[in-house]
Amino acid sequence: MKSIRDIYKVGTGPSSSHTMGPVAAAKLFKGENPNADEYKIILYGSLSKTGKGHGTDRAVIAELAPVKTEVVFSTEEIDDMKHPNTMDLIAYKDGAETASMRVYSIGGGDIQVEGRPEISSGASEEIYLENSFAEIKQFCEFRYIDLIEYITINEGEEIWEFLAEIWEVMKQAIRDGLNKEGILPGGLNIQRKAKFLYNHELETEHPEVIECQKVCSYAYAVSEQNADNGIIVTAPTCGACGVLPAVMYYLQTKKNRDDIEIIHALGVAGLFGELAKKNASVSGAECGCQAEIGVACSMAAAATGQFFNYSIDQIEYAAEIALEHHLGLTCDPICGLVQVPCIERNAVAAMRAITSANLAYFLSSTRRISFDMVLKSMYRTGIDMNQMYRETSEGGLAAAYARRSLQ
Repeated sequence: MKSIRDIYKVGTGPSSSHTMGPVAAAKLFKGENPNADEYKIILYGSLSKTGKGHGTDRAVIAELAPVKTEVVFSTEEIDDMKHPNTMDLIAYKDGAETASMRVYSIGGGDIQVEGRPEISSGASEEIYLENSFAEIKQFCEFRYIDLIEYITINEGEEIWEFLAEIWEVMKQAIRDGLNKEGILPGGLNIQRKAKFLYNHELETEHPEVIECQKVCSYAYAVSEQNADNGIIVTAPTCGACGVLPAVMYYLQTKKNRDDIEIIHALGVAGLFGELAKKNASVSGAECGCQAEIGVACSMAAAATGQFFNYSIDQIEYAAEIALEHHLGLTCDPICGLVQVPCIERNAVAAMRAITSANLAYFLSSTRRISFDMVLKSMYRTGIDMNQMYRETSEGGLAAAYARRSLQ
């Protein structure tokens, strides 16, 4: 398994698969073909169907500037397409084609280049020998260590410095989001809500309502920053970037804990995110939103367990509950924008992560399903899911909205 650095990437929204990945591909291609006087980018599958809403064309044109770049949103069905997020990059000189490359944007900002397995924008080195949570747990139990010690053994002490930087970016995204108002770009005229949620005067002192207000305002803050092309951290993706920081920020402010406890929790969350990435998917185009929001919720639930010093079994159960109850969740963003239902979904998943951790505290000894089993189920469910519900904006809420807008 790769380093948990692979799951956390600092970048600009709104989509790790549709903007960060294609930009990484464009940067690589430009570096290999610096003398081209024209580029052509052909987007297929989900990249084509939701690329305008996600800003894929604007992102790659900006990366390849000042060279003239044509972006084609292809409707061609490729029989041997290995991932729904597929793109061809072509370089020209004096009107003649000089180079081409096929790239797959596989989720979380990572890319794979066809025929060149050594090329990847993510961490390429496998640093963990264990490739399932069952193996991780067995390793820890045999050596009488916890997950924090396990991470340190494999990653080195410097991983905590990296996660400290990641936490600073997450906190800044929350602060920035809570202080902004206005309309999000894209044409849906969606009003930012984080500041209103956070500052709204409640007429109740009921603790559950107060918790919901705070957690959801933090999730909205980060998700709205993402939708507005702000700087966020993939966790595991841009579209699901609000879940984990919202839960961690709420717990830290409520309990007045030091950053190191949050940083350790992010490390544990990263383990579960990386397992999902290796053994299933974090791509909405490949497996629906269960692979993005579902995994984000699972990561946040595991992080909550670590924050409260749960046992390894309790942490695993928290992650399992969170992912299990997102199985089958579709990815159907209206107009291809990471706004509806994405922003609200981050808030709901943040609350569900806390509930999952609370259940795991009491019931871990009664469980029958492992995290590894749920991961396999999630992947199979995603592959079997109708393509309309895998980030194409052709089904579900996206289709309902389109029909309504035509009435």
